[in-house]
Amino acid sequence: MTASTSSAYIGRFAPTPSGYLHFGSLVAALASYLDARAAGGRWLLRMEDLDPPREEPGAQAAILKALESYGFEWDGEMIRQSDRHDAYAAVLNRLFNQGLAYACTCSRKQLEPYQGIYPGLCRNLGHAQDNAAIRLRVPELEYRFIDRVQGEYRQHLGREVGDFVIRRRDGLYAYQLAVVLDDAWQGITDIVRGADLLDSTPRQLYLQELLGLPQPRYLHVPLITQPDGHKLGKSYRSPPLTEDRAPPLLLRALRALGQKPGNELEGAPVTQIMSWGIAHWDASLIPRTLSVPEAQLS
Repeated sequence: MTASTSSAYIGRFAPTPSGYLHFGSLVAALASYLDARAAGGRWLLRMEDLDPPREEPGAQAAILKALESYGFEWDGEMIRQSDRHDAYAAVLNRLFNQGLAYACTCSRKQLEPYQGIYPGLCRNLGHAQDNAAIRLRVPELEYRFIDRVQGEYRQHLGREVGDFVIRRRDGLYAYQLAVVLDDAWQGITDIVRGADLLDSTPRQLYLQELLGLPQPRYLHVPLITQPDGHKLGKSYRSPPLTEDRAPPLLLRALRALGQKPGNELEGAPVTQIMSWGIAHWDASLIPRTLSVPEAQLS
């Protein structure tokens, strides 16, 4: 039974409140929403508020308001990761006590020469958890999966990543651990998100395997880039979504996703545009890459 044709489909959108939603966020949210609704599935909302120092004041409320004004309707109550620390701690301690994770006291300066691939400096030193990051031991194995848009993706965890952090030195839990536990806890069957997280997926596959959790299907939508090659994001030419621009930006997001709404939807309300999107959704039309002129983003 494939999730795309099953009422058991459960999808989610999980924004980070380090800023407001922008056009790139809208494209990812819309793909996730339409993929779930077209399958007759549920669509959940989760606020990934793991990093309070980076959270922008008012961003959570602004994200909810933007989603509502753009016609998104989620099932059940929104979940906040900040309410899930006990669950993360329990699993982290289990991994640590089983010798599958260990404490790391390396500084950023020490790790600079290794270009993001952890060389295992603390792997066998037996540091205590206090005032240390916690890293997960990775196997010398290649992990692969078939993405519904990007195709086959492979990554050798030992050579390309190294032992990765699951709790930071400041005590904050890392995205890789939290997202795997929350997706399993919420029963997520299909993950639709931006391609900037494509290279995180093998780490998540390993955690799922290690913890005996099911593996969802993945669809990574292309990042929105400017003609100059810069990724559209919270810090680069990315105006926040405004309510008055909802209908035209929804239509642009549909077209960015390879869908083909007709001219009859120009000037239509968001409810009509969303209904059309659900009825005509075809994920096979999503391009692998996408460049959008700056003039089309606001």
